[in-house]
Amino acid sequence: QVQLVESGGGVVQAGGSLRLSCAASGRTFSRLAMGWFRQAPGKEREFVAAISQSGGGTTYADSVKGRFTISRDNAKNTVYLQMNSLKPEDTAVYYCAGGPFRSAQGRGYDYWGQGTQVTVSS
Repeated sequence: QVQLVESGGGVVQAGGSLRLSCAASGRTFSRLAMGWFRQAPGKEREFVAAISQSGGGTTYADSVKGRFTISRDNAKNTVYLQMNSLKPEDTAVYYCAGGPFRSAQGRGYDYWGQGTQVTVSS
């Protein structure tokens, strides 16, 4: 079993930056592809970014490409999401997820964190 705990959310002004972290328990982190998803009030959960087990492959949603960067440190069992040039429409609860394959589909992930709130004020 893997437990995922997100941190780093908060309130930031438009144009600002935040870095989210997701710490994983257990010894299997390096065998998991990791993803970030978000859900805004009244909206469906949407894919943000994903990274392969080695960190060599990444995928981004068009809405965040060029602004967000996903990375991982397998020695620290942690995946990160660096968010720059934040916009009010980035406001959402952000979730990290782990699974066997790098995917933009939530159903491809077996493990989920509890989420961290990101609020971008205009």
